[in-house]
Amino acid sequence: MDAVIRTMTIEDYDQIYGLWMKIKGFAMRSIDDSRIGVERFLKRNPDTSVVAVKDGKVVGAILCGHDGRRGCLYHVCVDPEYRKQGIGTAMVVFAMNALKKEDISKVSLIAFTQNDIGNAFWRKIGWTQRLDLNYYDFTLNTENIIAFNE
Repeated sequence: MDAVIRTMTIEDYDQIYGLWMKIKGFAMRSIDDSRIGVERFLKRNPDTSVVAVKDGKVVGAILCGHDGRRGCLYHVCVDPEYRKQGIGTAMVVFAMNALKKEDISKVSLIAFTQNDIGNAFWRKIGWTQRLDLNYYDFTLNTENIIAFNE
């Protein structure tokens, strides 16, 4: 794995968006995942999100942030052409170390139940699937529409 793993910046956005569009079943929100939405996220969490760069292009990305108590990983993805090279694991380690530097000791993520590749990845690298809780959400902004890549 000779990819460079580094902190994400807003200048990476166009390549990250292109990567997101390549991932089948990937879900994006019209506002949160826009350039403005990602820039807002990165301003709040300037040192914890990560990209993997190989062959001169972004081939992996993780939006990672925290609320001062718990970290959360969003939109963890690796270009299908670059999977099985350790890039995903290296990005997760980078993000976890960034969270540790900010004194965060617990991290969570959400993976769609039908995301077999993603769920297998999380199990393989030692994450625990929680079966003892229910996940709820509430939409405050109905303009923030979700779309799935086909």
